Amino acid sequence: MRRPLIGIPTQTLQAIDDIPAGLPHSWVMNSRYSLAAAAMGAVPVMLPLFADDPETLRALYDRLDGLLLAGGVDVDPAAFGEAPHPRLGRTDPPRDAVELQLARWAVEDGKPLFGLCRGLQVVNVALGGSLWQDIEAQVNGAIKHDYFPTAGYARDYLAHDAVLAGGSRLHAAFGAPSIRVNSMHHQAIKVLAPALHATAHAPDGVIEGVESDTHRFLVGVQWHPEMFEPSDPRTQRLFRSFVDAARRAAGGA
Repeated sequence: MRRPLIGIPTQTLQAIDDIPAGLPHSWVMNSRYSLAAAAMGAVPVMLPLFADDPETLRALYDRLDGLLLAGGVDVDPAAFGEAPHPRLGRTDPPRDAVELQLARWAVEDGKPLFGLCRGLQVVNVALGGSLWQDIEAQVNGAIKHDYFPTAGYARDYLAHDAVLAGGSRLHAAFGAPSIRVNSMHHQAIKVLAPALHATAHAPDGVIEGVESDTHRFLVGVQWHPEMFEPSDPRTQRLFRSFVDAARRAAGGA
């Protein structure tokens, strides 16, 4: 049985905080995403950011059976028609351009698409939604969401609950009406794209999960499930459902 090929776009090294000056321009990605996809039976491949070479980008995309959009820096608000907020963090314009295009292609083609943290936000923006640029500054009554490792929090720190909608893929994977999730973001969905519906919420109403009923597999979560895949059977079910959808898309059993 052929293992499905899952594309994971990279990020620009120089867009990450605290990278020493003088390093060559590089594209990198946290290994946890590839490890989680491989553990569930996929063959992960990290995608270069060919923002200025759409022909090569499309050729790469056409070889994929599924697309995983990972976490990372802030989405540039120009992508949803807003000026930068004073608390906007670092951005990665080439990554934005590549991921927005890949997400639109995946939706058009029905290719399985899984967005994690920033990846959820990219999918929403790609389909016409918008984002809160800083939850603390812009969302009344918001709880803390920015439990960043740079502030001393473990990446698997369980920060708050997420309530899951009955009948959703998330509810099916986790088998519970709510779960505890980690939280490493300061942006969130503001206006939900028309093609999506919310399937998970934080206690303050911030959207924590989205899905599409008309797509083969389109799921986005605001937390980082890749941190729990090695040990949590429920998270493994979520990743496996994505990989299985990619396998079916590729014509496998």
